[in-house]
Amino acid sequence: MPKDTDRFQSGGDEEEKETRAQGASEDTGRKRVRANTQSPHRGNTPQASPPRFVSVEELMETAKGVTNMALAHEIMVNQAFQVKPTELPEGSLERKVKEIMHKAFWDCLEAQLREDPPSYEQAIKLLAEIKETLLSFLMPGHGRLRSRIEEVLDLPLIQQQAENGALDIGRLSQFIVGMMGSLCAPCRDKDINELKEITDMVPLLKAIFSTLDLMKVDMANFAVSSIRPHLMQQSVEYERNKFQEFLVKQPYALDYTEKWLEETVKSQREADLGSGSAASQDSPSLTLLNVHNLAYLRLLRWDHASDPFPETVLMDQVRFQEMQQEAEQLVLLSSVLLIVYNTTGEAISGLPGLMETLKNTVSVMLADMHTLSFGAQEALATIGEKLCVDLSQCLSQHGYSPFSADRTSTLKGQILAVTQPDNTVRKLMDSRIQSYLLAALESTQHQTPPALPGGLTPVSRELQELAVRFSRLVNFNKLVFSPFYQKILQKILTPGESSSTET
Repeated sequence: MPKDTDRFQSGGDEEEKETRAQGASEDTGRKRVRANTQSPHRGNTPQASPPRFVSVEELMETAKGVTNMALAHEIMVNQAFQVKPTELPEGSLERKVKEIMHKAFWDCLEAQLREDPPSYEQAIKLLAEIKETLLSFLMPGHGRLRSRIEEVLDLPLIQQQAENGALDIGRLSQFIVGMMGSLCAPCRDKDINELKEITDMVPLLKAIFSTLDLMKVDMANFAVSSIRPHLMQQSVEYERNKFQEFLVKQPYALDYTEKWLEETVKSQREADLGSGSAASQDSPSLTLLNVHNLAYLRLLRWDHASDPFPETVLMDQVRFQEMQQEAEQLVLLSSVLLIVYNTTGEAISGLPGLMETLKNTVSVMLADMHTLSFGAQEALATIGEKLCVDLSQCLSQHGYSPFSADRTSTLKGQILAVTQPDNTVRKLMDSRIQSYLLAALESTQHQTPPALPGGLTPVSRELQELAVRFSRLVNFNKLVFSPFYQKILQKILTPGESSSTET
């Protein structure tokens, strides 16, 4: 909208774009994750961190640096990242104020144009802003278009014409709409055609500004998509430098990261001792690379409600939590399908599409397993009932004997038992999925995909997609923060363990 009517808003266009930048793919699931996630750094402050007083200026500067770093990170890791127009909440005070001020402005403009002779003071200001916006859309090679805009929207000439009663604002509006049609994205063609049908001057100018706002968003998204392939190295260095600046002002900003890595090393040493390995202090599994990968894998078992998330992965906490929930759902799904296959045996192995149908049925019933209203016992009981009915019908259709009462009862009981965390089948599938994800991290060093463990074939597509997203996120985080991680791990590991370095 016109600048004069937007001065009550805080911040300019660029700040607004940063504020409303969101990923298009981050929808209902992500909102649910955020709703169920407590503030990761609330409470549990390490006692070793003494209070440090900072000025308001330092605080604001640090907050701005973190915000810019988060925005750059979002552009890199979220391929569906888009700038979106601002949508003020319905009934909010800000929305009401904006509507009142805009209505007052347009009513004033309409009154000026109805005067005899018409007053074009406000209209000329709008033309100046439209001209500035159109010029901002031009590329360096658009010399002819630039000259044409400068020629037609010559503000001193327009001012003289207004003073002499010779201004044809309708002709200027038609030129503006035509130029917008030349510069807009194809998705805006419908909006441009609607502008051509508006004959009243004030509604036309109002619609022009609304469409220009959408074109600004289109231009921003085009710029983001164009430069993303060239931003990798710059983004890594930018995030690392910004975090280093933040670390200088907040020396204890790696406390939770150190705790995360220390607990990973401790857990792996205990596992090595329990498995009967040689002295855990010199265990070959405790190299920088192995510890690092194991630490990332621990993020998929994180207790987000009580444990503060490590600072270096904090910007991706929601993503890691979403992947954690996907992994947990795959554990239940693969466990149920393995039980079904083992119970029915060869009878269903040759039936095309049956396992996929059963997988879709179970997936739908487990879709809300991380919501507060989900009841695991009821859901698994329902799944058992549904699968028994479907399997009996399918077996009968293909000439096999339907399920007996004992067989049905056994299948239902085994499926219901999957709700128990210590269930043998569930623990087996969980271990295999974790092993596959760890192998996916390790395989990125050799560019060879890991082999799929047994029993996971029905969920292979979902598991592979999860492994790819997990690996990409981890690898980018390694690129940015590897110097900080290596410094911490070299203090934690023994000289023999830390002699191995990451590539």
